[in-house]
Amino acid sequence: MKYAIIFFFSSLLLFSCGQNRPLPDVSGIKINLTTQRFEKDLFAVDTLQIDRSMNVLHQQYPGFTTDFVFNILGSAPQTASADIRSFISSYQYIYASSNKTFNDIHPIESAIKKGFQYVQYHFPEYKLPVKLITFIGPINSFGCILTQDAIAVGLQLFLGKDHPIYQSEQGQALYPAFVSRKFQPEYIPVNVLKNIIDDMYPSAKPGKPMIEQMVESGKRLYMLDQFLPHIEDSLKTGYTQAQLEGCIKNEKNIWSMFIQNDLLYKIDPQIIRDYLNDAPYTQALGEGSPGNIGQFTGWQIVKKWMEKHPKISLKELMEKDPAQLFNEAKYKPS
Repeated sequence: MKYAIIFFFSSLLLFSCGQNRPLPDVSGIKINLTTQRFEKDLFAVDTLQIDRSMNVLHQQYPGFTTDFVFNILGSAPQTASADIRSFISSYQYIYASSNKTFNDIHPIESAIKKGFQYVQYHFPEYKLPVKLITFIGPINSFGCILTQDAIAVGLQLFLGKDHPIYQSEQGQALYPAFVSRKFQPEYIPVNVLKNIIDDMYPSAKPGKPMIEQMVESGKRLYMLDQFLPHIEDSLKTGYTQAQLEGCIKNEKNIWSMFIQNDLLYKIDPQIIRDYLNDAPYTQALGEGSPGNIGQFTGWQIVKKWMEKHPKISLKELMEKDPAQLFNEAKYKPS
């Protein structure tokens, strides 16, 4: 029998629970990042001379134009010209919307640069992207892509949660509300830094016990928090503010749910999916709780361990065996 918890939420309190280490001074770290608006140049091409126009675009965006045509649009060489012409015609509305929403890209660029400064501080050997490329792709395409020298952001997935394209029948079929509510511009820096973390530390292979996967998820969230310390925890977790407050308030009960249901050492992917995948809510906790509740508990375990090891670097944390970290943390919320 599942141990059910009803989430009760008091009035919203805007606080961040992620930081437990002093922030380093990164103001002197120079970040070389050039922003390029690919979508503006793409939608300005002469579709009556598409091949000639695309050759010019190739010169402006070497490498990325090829990625866009063949990997993002999914065109074949023999149909590329027709596909590009059709895409430009059918996505004029989305392009117009992006121009309004992202008329000024500088706040997003600044947040990403600040995140890159923290990355460089903690991982000076890591080669950061030198270009931020914005683009518009198909609605079922990528929102954030890391290329050889750039981080590319698909603005079609950040137009605001209430945009008609997401509320349409096609949009709802692709992205239910618990997904599309995160299609806000302020999620762009979070998604960019998540891509950087995934590039540094590709996801561990499945098959590990639940608790180890929770700790690994918690490590990534802890690392994201160090890279984006000034961004709200609700954005970093993907929870609503009310869901996050409910987790903090019910931390002990959430842990009891894992213990009483004997979940920590389960390896069944279907069971693990219920606690470590995005979802409208966690079934065992009831409506009002967030999906992916396992990352929250993993995050608390990692923070507990880091409190005991304040001199440990992020690199050492990421290389730490998750089972050993869990045992040493002696996590027991009160």
